[in-house]
Amino acid sequence: MGNKARGLNAGYKLKERRKESRWHYKPYIKRALRLKERSDPLEGASQARGIVLEKVQLEAKQPNSAMRKCVRVQLIKNGRQVTAFCPRDGATKMIDEHDEVIIECIGGAMGKSKGDIPGVRWQVVKVNDQSLDALLKGKLEKARK
Repeated sequence: MGNKARGLNAGYKLKERRKESRWHYKPYIKRALRLKERSDPLEGASQARGIVLEKVQLEAKQPNSAMRKCVRVQLIKNGRQVTAFCPRDGATKMIDEHDEVIIECIGGAMGKSKGDIPGVRWQVVKVNDQSLDALLKGKLEKARK
């Protein structure tokens, strides 16, 4: 069988067929059932504010051998804890415990982790409302709390 309905009054049948077929498409299922928003600690937002709990170093995946500098962050809006990567050289020196940071998605495929850092999906963008990039380039001094 498997033939599409043709003819003058086939619109309804085609519409129903399309509706059923969409459920074989993974991105549609994710969107329709709102799976990302339910499981995502950022709850669908692009950025989130959090408090630094501790600094951690994660080992890079094979074949690389490095200690990637990350921080454990507790999100303010829902209390969830996530690990966020500190991009660039010397970034961890600019971040202390109990600092307020803003994190964003790291940009891996399908919202997963990027590169050789296992299980880390977020990166630090701002520290105490100052751009981490500007702090590292020396354009800003770190604010005294």
